[in-house]
Amino acid sequence: MGKNEEKSVINIAILGAGTVGGGVYKLLSGQKDEIRQQAGADICVKKVLVRDASKERPGYDRAVLTSDWADIVNDDDIDIVVELMGGIEPAKTYVLEALSKGKQVVTANKDLLAQYGEEIGEAANMNSADVLYEAAVAGVIPIIRPLKQSLAGAEITEIMGIVNGTTNYILTQMSETGMSYEDALARATELGYAEADPTADVEGLDAGRKVAIMASNAFHTKVVFSQVYTEGITKITADDIRYAREFGYVIKLLGVARNTDSGIEVKVHPMLIPQNHSLAGVGGSFNAVFLHGKAMDDVTLVGRGAGEMPTATAVLGDIIDVCRDILFDCCGRVRRNCYKKLRVKDISECESKFFIRMQAKDRPGVLANIAGVLGNNGVGISQVVQRSGNGDTAELVIITDRVAEKNFNDATEILGGMSVVKEISGVIRVYDNV
Repeated sequence: MGKNEEKSVINIAILGAGTVGGGVYKLLSGQKDEIRQQAGADICVKKVLVRDASKERPGYDRAVLTSDWADIVNDDDIDIVVELMGGIEPAKTYVLEALSKGKQVVTANKDLLAQYGEEIGEAANMNSADVLYEAAVAGVIPIIRPLKQSLAGAEITEIMGIVNGTTNYILTQMSETGMSYEDALARATELGYAEADPTADVEGLDAGRKVAIMASNAFHTKVVFSQVYTEGITKITADDIRYAREFGYVIKLLGVARNTDSGIEVKVHPMLIPQNHSLAGVGGSFNAVFLHGKAMDDVTLVGRGAGEMPTATAVLGDIIDVCRDILFDCCGRVRRNCYKKLRVKDISECESKFFIRMQAKDRPGVLANIAGVLGNNGVGISQVVQRSGNGDTAELVIITDRVAEKNFNDATEILGGMSVVKEISGVIRVYDNV
């Protein structure tokens, strides 16, 4: 038994009383006996930091509410700071100050970690402290702890994930019911899956932050959000989904991190994936993470990626883990270790297969002309479908061979200027297991 075996109560402070903060408070209040057995000590919420401590907050003990950070950071009896405020500041300042005071930290703040994860990790290392953040990436799905511990020897080469429930719900509705993007978004908003301003979700920004965090942990190198290529789902149509199904694919918004010989690829974009892939059947607001490693082959983890109680459950798991470290005097044992300095590739250097849908003049020789432009730019054709449309227009749908993004973009720029091509209606990347 460690030297803290006599410690029977571990005091924590929760920063924020929003959806997740409220969920954590409920779990801690309602499962005291079970948590004591799991953690090895009673967990006492000594303070909850809020903007206005005088505001009525049903379910909270008013005695724990404070709007003064000093009440927390200067209280030597508080062992763990649980940061659930979100955003960069003042969360960053509070986390760094807590670590400098010898406190342990649990956070669910993907914005903060995707930008300043290395700085926070170094501060934790310097103070031999824990910083745990399982809930920052995929809600209740365990991914950070496996990457740091159980899969530490797996030499991960690829992570691919559905890590945004809002967009997955929208694409599922479009696929299963034939809804337009606009109607599916309205439905997601009505059910509370989408925020009033859904930009961070539908443009891939939320998923991009999560990919940066996963890539840093999987590949042991610094990756920040600004290095992640992001593309959302706002241009996906029912026609794209219908043709994808015809080719044997489904469309998902995926976060992808790959460790290649020429550098790391980190990107978020819609992708056609085969119907028999483990991620293809993950529907609704569920999330999933697919991993491939040289020593382990494939692993897929599926669960709720957001919501009050799923996210709060992940936070509570981290709190219990930190309590165990405190009791056995081994905080800081799992360090943030970005010991590699790998290059992050620009999207133009990446390679992919592509799905391209275009409207072209319906006359002899047009397909040959289009194929010629693609071929001249090093773009091979894997599959093609041609449908006659109204009047003199035909719809062409092509899936290319694997090609460099730059070559493909050069080809589509030329195609867009051809008199026989009336419109390029859609371009989506296609999963290629390399």
